[in-house]
Amino acid sequence: MARKAIVTGGSAGIGKATAVALAQAGYDVGITWHSDEVGAKEVAEEIRAEGGTAEVAHLDLSDPAVAPAVVSDLIQRLGGLDVFVNNAGAGHSDAFVDLSLEKWKQVLDINLTGAFLCAQTAARHMVENKTHGRIINVTSVHEHIPLPKSSAYCAAKGGLGLLTKVMALELAEHGITVNAIAPGEIATKMTGNEDTDPQTEVRDNIPAGRPGHAREIADFVVFLASPESSYATGASFVVDGGLMLMAAAGSR
Repeated sequence: MARKAIVTGGSAGIGKATAVALAQAGYDVGITWHSDEVGAKEVAEEIRAEGGTAEVAHLDLSDPAVAPAVVSDLIQRLGGLDVFVNNAGAGHSDAFVDLSLEKWKQVLDINLTGAFLCAQTAARHMVENKTHGRIINVTSVHEHIPLPKSSAYCAAKGGLGLLTKVMALELAEHGITVNAIAPGEIATKMTGNEDTDPQTEVRDNIPAGRPGHAREIADFVVFLASPESSYATGASFVVDGGLMLMAAAGSR
């Protein structure tokens, strides 16, 4: 029987690449979408065309209270859950002194509270069914380093990074590992270069000299979902082409 995985925000970018990569690795995959229903259905059809199984559901984490019902429904439709990937997120750019409470709450609802409720629902199912599962939270290099005009985003991703560690501590006794992946600049819609080949883009501020491809993050997710990663838990794996190293280089 195929293992089961759910990827939130699976209609494009890292989420799409992750859903496809997990399907290619033999998983039945559940995909959630917020605004791009067409994109999510296209991802599902791509998976089915290659002989895989895919289910699609709408999830709007700006109202995080809806998350448990949506995740539970996808688990039921898939017939179980082995891997949960918290990928859905949203950014916002505003100076700290100008950031409204409304926008602050919206960014934290989507990136932190919604992620918490999704992961909690997944973990409860795994514990109840004695599944030695995997929970993978997609954070950002800005889990670790600040970004001007992104106070809410950095606070949310930093919070999700530390939540990952608490989850790992508490869920280890149930055979569940919990890790974070912290991407740097990836060629997705959020960074404004989704339709370009990362290999053709030059980035002087990144030691690798280019942005990353969404598939490079997806492949890391597949590894963390696999039995080969069973001794890794509570870690944040930075996948950024060396971007964070530039902070040290700049301090010399």
